[in-house]
This record gives sequence, structure tokens and C-alpha cells, in this order.
Amino acid sequence: MPTIVPAASRTMALLEVFARERRELSNSDLARLMDLPESSCSDLLHTLHELGYLMRTARTRRFYPTARLLTIAKGIATGDSLYAVAAEACELLRDKTGETGMCGRVEGGAVSVLAFAEGTHPLRYVGNVGNKIALHVSALGKAQLSLCTPEEAARQLRLKPLKQIAAGSITDLVALEAQVAQARQQGWIWVENEGFDGLAAIAVAGCIGDEPLALSIAGPTDRLRQNRDACLQALQEVQALVFSPRNASPAPRATPTRRGAGPKDITTA
Repeated sequence: MPTIVPAASRTMALLEVFARERRELSNSDLARLMDLPESSCSDLLHTLHELGYLMRTARTRRFYPTARLLTIAKGIATGDSLYAVAAEACELLRDKTGETGMCGRVEGGAVSVLAFAEGTHPLRYVGNVGNKIALHVSALGKAQLSLCTPEEAARQLRLKPLKQIAAGSITDLVALEAQVAQARQQGWIWVENEGFDGLAAIAVAGCIGDEPLALSIAGPTDRLRQNRDACLQALQEVQALVFSPRNASPAPRATPTRRGAGPKDITTA
């Protein structure tokens, strides 16, 4: 019968400590944080350092992971057909609009970015695969919540604090539930100045097989407002290509957008 290998378990725990602490750590720091004898921790650090997974500072002799682990993780991710589909979808959105295309999913009350294609404009939204975005300010997250029952959407929104991150952040749960309900009804969602001042995004959601995902286009608020119809059309086109027809969110309404429409014309405030 298979058993847990302690050395493998400790290695993963050590990497999780670095991910949580986000700073250089000494042997004694790690031994304390992992509740290990310093001798055992020292052997583990030495092994990972020799294999090239950790670097060590010259003066303080503290450790930190190298980029080798990230390189391996990216190699694994690109071999997953789901990530390949997500990456291609983001590239299509960028090519159609010039704006940044993103794909993500809700994980434990936050949004994890699975794929990212940076826009071509000098002023554009930038980020990275693996970034975590607060669910209550994310177009990606709210689009995916529109696929859930109202009860599940509310549960996800309660998992993390509803902090005021930018001028337009919505921190009232009832207002957020209404925003998700609107997305459920119309098949897309628009957010502006919620996660960052001056940033807007428009998103749709659907499923690849049984995997619920969301796609969004993000960029400066004023430019996206002016080109909202074109961005929505691009999302709808890519949505039809990527997501299973039975599981895609409803098609967006065909009502033209008035130029210069403000937030109250777009979202439930």
C-alpha cells in the first residue's frame, strides 16, 4: 500500500513557506516555521541548493527559490491541453481588440489567472499567469459566478474579506449578488475602477468539458468604454469557439451601446 514519503512532504512544505513569506529565510527561520530540527532542515536546504532550486545570499546566508521551479511549472502547465486552449483564447482576444486578454477561474474565494496575453497598446493592463485577483472586484470572477446558483455565488463571495481596493470597489454583498445576477441574465459582465482606478474589464464565462472558466478583456477605462461593443463582440466570438455550447453563459444582448455611457448604464451599482 502506498505511503507518504516524509522527505517529499517536507520539500513541498518548504516551498509553500517561501510562497507564503515571500522573503529570504535562514535555516533557523525555516526550521521554526516548519517545526523541524535545524539539522533536518539544513540537509533539505543543502539538497535543494545543490540541485539548483534554491539560491543563497553571500552575506546573510539566507535562502530563496530560484526561477528553476517556475520554469518547470510552466513547462508542465503548457503541456495541459486546458492551458493551451486558454492561452490561445487570450491571444485571439488580444489580436481582435489590441487589449489584454485573460482567462481565469474561481478558486477558494479568489480568481486565479490561467492564461494571459498582453495587449498591444502602449498603455495597457499587464499581469502574469498565476496571479490571484480578489473575487469581488474581478470581471473574470463575477462572470464565472454567473454560472453558479445564487447560493453558491454568495458563498464564494463570503470566503474573503470584501475590501475597498479602488474607488469603484463594491463591498456590499447584496450589491455584488445583484451584479452577478445581472451577468447571469445578460451573459456578460462589465466592471470599471473596481480593482484598480482607471481599469475596466468585460468578461464572459462557460465550460471546457466540466471545467468552468471565464474570459475577459481588460484595459484603460476610457478606451474600453469607447470600444465596448467591439470588445463584447470579440468575447462572444471567442466564447463560441472555446466553450461547450451547452455550458456557455447566455449570449450577450444585441442592444447597441450609447457612446459615453457611464457606469450606471453598464452595471448594477
